[in-house]
Amino acid sequence: MKNVENILVVQTAFIGDALLSLPLIQFVKRLSPGCQIDVVVTPRTEGLFANHPGIREAIAYDKRGRDRGIRGLFKMVKRLRHRRYDVAFLPHRSLRSASLAWLLRIPRRIGFDKSAARLFLTSTVKYRKDIHEIERNLSLLFGVGIKQFPKELPRVYPAAEDQKRVNKLLIELEVGHPENLIAMAPGTIWNTKRWFKERFASLAVKLDDEGFEVVLIGGREEEKLCDEIQRLSGSSKVYNTAGTLTLLQSAELIRRCLVLVSNDSAPMHLGAAVGTPVVAIFGATVPEFGFAPVGPFDAVVETRGLKCRPCSIHGGDECPIKTFECMDAIGYERVFSTVLRVLEQARINKPSR
Repeated sequence: MKNVENILVVQTAFIGDALLSLPLIQFVKRLSPGCQIDVVVTPRTEGLFANHPGIREAIAYDKRGRDRGIRGLFKMVKRLRHRRYDVAFLPHRSLRSASLAWLLRIPRRIGFDKSAARLFLTSTVKYRKDIHEIERNLSLLFGVGIKQFPKELPRVYPAAEDQKRVNKLLIELEVGHPENLIAMAPGTIWNTKRWFKERFASLAVKLDDEGFEVVLIGGREEEKLCDEIQRLSGSSKVYNTAGTLTLLQSAELIRRCLVLVSNDSAPMHLGAAVGTPVVAIFGATVPEFGFAPVGPFDAVVETRGLKCRPCSIHGGDECPIKTFECMDAIGYERVFSTVLRVLEQARINKPSR
């Protein structure tokens, strides 16, 4: 991209969406090493972008709090106007995102044709439902004439302090064999995307029997759930870290694990971002939506052949037909065998030093 000095990326959606915008940023930075890239994100996701070599600054936009409404939008415009951006990439399809770029008078404003404010854009790109979200976001480069791009995974960069925090936590938890850790992320805000806590517990017991130790990962909202899984397992080799770590510290902990077992939620993208193989359990949603893990050894466990599936884009509070068969049909033994297969593939293909 010629004559481009300052670039703005706006992605104020969920944690997973923020992570999946990173490949676009990383590739743009390689194309134009001299450019400066800022990213507007929610306060909750701001920390994910810390230390990233492709990003000058992650700017928190508290769209549901202190920066809500028109007043907050103009506050953000005032804050950013002096940076004189040349290009804006808008993976988030909201009216607010496009309005921000338009009010900043950024000469090239590139978003999807499904944007709520596509009239505010100078270029639109077809929003394809048949490709992965990473590829969808990279396709915004069509708006600047770039038609080809390589496979790209997100990358995050925990700092030395994050590593020290995880070191201290593992000591406090009295983890016996950190080299045999497996991570589990049992939470999600959508109930129909959540595998049963009893089966997470049974899986943890099975892994304990095989000599592994299990670390439960999540935010503060998952503390109770992880406590219940730990209690149900009855194992002293299952450790609950929910609510104790930042996003980058959680990423660092996942990085040290042999594999991550997760629902269809943000942690599976953290696994991809630190190179840890992921076993993802899909219920109400399907990988074809474009949000499956894409690491070289990642695997998806799902129930195929159900006419009711998918029942919605994001999932919901309860099964619409009251059976929850999509999750009920997934036993812990099946997930356990998938974990062993993924571990074996990763071991066989591990590069020699």
